[in-house]
Amino acid sequence: MSRHNLAIPVVFTHRIVFTRDVFAPENPHLADILVEGGGRRACAFIEQAVAAAWPGLAAAVPAYFAQLAVDFRGSTVLPGGEAAKADATLVRQVWETLDQVHLDRHSYVLAIGGGAFLDAVGFAAATAHRGVRLLRFPTTTLSQDDSGVGVKCGINGYGKKNWIGSFAVPFAVINDFTFLHSQEPANCRAGLIEAVKVALVKDAEFFTWIEANLSALAELEPTSLETCIERSALLHARHIASGGDAFESGSSRPLDFGHWAAHKLESLTAYQLSHASAVSVGLALDTLYSAGCGQLATTDATRILRVLDALGLITYHPALEWRDEAGRRSVFAGLDEFREHLGGELTVLLLKAPGIGINVHHMDEPLLDRCIDELRGRCADAG
Repeated sequence: MSRHNLAIPVVFTHRIVFTRDVFAPENPHLADILVEGGGRRACAFIEQAVAAAWPGLAAAVPAYFAQLAVDFRGSTVLPGGEAAKADATLVRQVWETLDQVHLDRHSYVLAIGGGAFLDAVGFAAATAHRGVRLLRFPTTTLSQDDSGVGVKCGINGYGKKNWIGSFAVPFAVINDFTFLHSQEPANCRAGLIEAVKVALVKDAEFFTWIEANLSALAELEPTSLETCIERSALLHARHIASGGDAFESGSSRPLDFGHWAAHKLESLTAYQLSHASAVSVGLALDTLYSAGCGQLATTDATRILRVLDALGLITYHPALEWRDEAGRRSVFAGLDEFREHLGGELTVLLLKAPGIGINVHHMDEPLLDRCIDELRGRCADAG
C-alpha cells in the first residue's frame, strides 16, 4: 500500500486599508471590499465609548450600506475596554445578535472600537458558524498600529491574558485615521509604545525616524502620528504574512518583546494598568536586561529609554515589587506562564541593537531584580 505525505500551503488574503471618514458616502474603500467579497448581509458592533464620541456614527453606517447591495441588519452598541474581555458575556451577546439577525458565513460583522473590543467581538465572529467574515475598524492608536492588524482574537481566562481565543484572519482591517482624534491625548501617546516595539525588533531605520520625530509625536502632530501608525501597522502585518509562523505554532514571538512582564502586570493589577502602559514597563525592563546581560550596548539602552521618556510613557509600576508567599516577585510568574503558553520552552526576545533581536531561553531573576531596582530609581528621580 502506497502512502503520500502532503504539505500544501494554505494562503490567506490580509487586506489593510488606511483612510479617513470611511463611512462618508463618497469613500469607496469599504464598498470595494464588500463588492469583492460578495457577501449578502452585514451588521455592526460599536464600542460604547466610540458611539458616544461620534454620535453621528450610528446613522452613518446604515446610510453607507443603503447605497450597496448588502442587506444591513443593524448596529449594536456594547461596552468596551478591558472589561469586554473579562469573561464571555460580550461574546455571548454577539453570538445571540448574529443568530437573531440571521448572519451566515457569507455575511459581514463590522467591529468598530479599540483593541479589547475588537478582540472580544472578533472571537465571537470567529466561532459563530465557525467563522463569519470580520471587518475590523480599530479606533485607537494601540489598535491601529498593532493589535487591530493582527490575526489573533480572544478574551481573558483563568487569570491569564488572552487564554481563551483563536487565530482568525480578518476579512479586512480599515484604519480610519479620523477616529484617532477622539482619544484622550495621554492614551493616544501611550499607544505609540507598540510602534516603538516593532521598530526595535524589526526596523532600525524606523526607530531612528521615531527619534528624529519625537517632538511631533509627543505633540500628536497629525501627519507624524499617522505616518508612525501606518509604518508600525505594515511592519506588524508583514511579519505575520512573511515571518513563517503566522499562527504562532513555534516558540519564537518577536512581536512580544517586553510582553512577558506586561501581560502579568495587567493581570496582577486586575487590568487597571492598561495594556499600553504595561508594555511600556515591560519593554523598559527587557531593554535594561538586554544591556545588563551584555547583549545590548548601554548607549542603545539609553536611547530607548530616552524615547519612552520623551513620549511620556511610564517605565515603572509598583506592581513590580509585589511578591508571592515564597518571597519571589509576582511578576516573575509571567515567565512561567510564557513558558507554558509557548509549549514548554521559555523563549524571550532580547535586543542586540535596534532592529536586531536575539532569542534567549533563560532569564536570570537576580539580574531582573537589579533592573527593576534601576527602573524604580529612575522613576523616583523623575518624580
